[in-house]
Amino acid sequence: MELDNTMLARILTSLTLGFHIIFAALGVGIPVLISAAEWLGIRRKDPAYILLAKRWVKGFTVTVAVGVVTGTCIGLQLSLLWPSFMKVAGEVIALPLFLETFAFFFEAIFLGIYLYTWDRFRNPYIHWIFSIPVILGSTASAFFIMTVNAFMNAPQGFTLDGGAIVDIQPLAAMFNPATPSKAGHMIFSAYAASAYVLAALAAWQLLKGKRHEYYRKALKLTMTMALLFSFGTAVWGDLAGKYLAEYQPVKLAAAEWHFETKPQAELIFGGVLDEETGEVKYGLKLPYALSILATGLPDGEVKGLNEFPEEERPPLFVHYLFDGMVTIGLYMLVVPLVYFYYRRKHSEQGPRLLYRAIIWGAPLSLLAIELGWMFTEIGRQPWILVGYMKTAHAATTADNVGEMLILFSLLYIFLAVTSSLVLARMFRNKPAEAELSGGQLDV
Repeated sequence: MELDNTMLARILTSLTLGFHIIFAALGVGIPVLISAAEWLGIRRKDPAYILLAKRWVKGFTVTVAVGVVTGTCIGLQLSLLWPSFMKVAGEVIALPLFLETFAFFFEAIFLGIYLYTWDRFRNPYIHWIFSIPVILGSTASAFFIMTVNAFMNAPQGFTLDGGAIVDIQPLAAMFNPATPSKAGHMIFSAYAASAYVLAALAAWQLLKGKRHEYYRKALKLTMTMALLFSFGTAVWGDLAGKYLAEYQPVKLAAAEWHFETKPQAELIFGGVLDEETGEVKYGLKLPYALSILATGLPDGEVKGLNEFPEEERPPLFVHYLFDGMVTIGLYMLVVPLVYFYYRRKHSEQGPRLLYRAIIWGAPLSLLAIELGWMFTEIGRQPWILVGYMKTAHAATTADNVGEMLILFSLLYIFLAVTSSLVLARMFRNKPAEAELSGGQLDV
């Protein structure tokens, strides 16, 4: 693999997106958990849920701060690393980029109000209401930025005349065929991953032997949300599969090592591909499953890779990215079901293995988002704007991309270490049970 300017630009952009997406996902999902906890605390007059909301929002502010820095890096790199793309498509995607910034400021304003108005209202529901704009702002921010990515996969809303984009229709560009599946799948996966991260914190304390009701209630709430949002992610994943079959069949075919166009297509899980013969060894083949994913019918016809020129096919290792994402998605569905089975059939006290499974769900859920994002971006290759501009034609010709890669890598290492230390220090000497027993909370 030659490290030319295009490849260095891709590596730096991938590094930035891969780091940013962790904080972006938590920034989208955690407000939903905070709002749910406070609402339960008010409704049930339970200070444990109120404390959950208070402690979660403190940690949330750190993720927002890091997300702002890395989000700014992405905006900077779009112009520096991909100037040809921005020159051609910048006018078309200007509206969602502006709206994403507006949504962030909307969220930030109400987050500030939410943080500094605890116990300021006689009716506690008034304070809770301020969490709703935070949810709307964070989710809208994710939606608008996903419309940009969707546009890159299904460009429309413009006319190409002599290499220049004319007759721009920003709303048509935003609401392209890829927008529903990509935005919905990303938002639900961010909600689910956030639920798992907060569930892991409670499960860790229970695994260490703490039995305070605060941790049990935290785990029940987060596992409920994890089940709900993991199911939503799976449903939207099915919609995404049908979108790919209709609009980006080459990406779906590459993900499933599907070479021949045929009905009753099987879905291949795992395996080793012989690229010369197209034979898959050691893979698990599920009859009719690919046809059902692509068309909703067991005898539906699915286009194969042989229908497309070799130079327009994505790298075939995206199969493993797709498999990894789907496997973790199933894990995220099963773990909450097992948890609620033990609650119903046995007691609130689950086995240690279950707590470990919940803890592992946090990094795995974030890994699933990373794998899904990698599949989306690599599976679109060789295009940066499908059907209009190839990635190699969009990258910068500057000679200092390697130095930028080193500098930004050091920045992300600094941010990762600093944010981890700040979060650990924030709660290290302030156990939840001490705050509850201290009588500091009023509902």
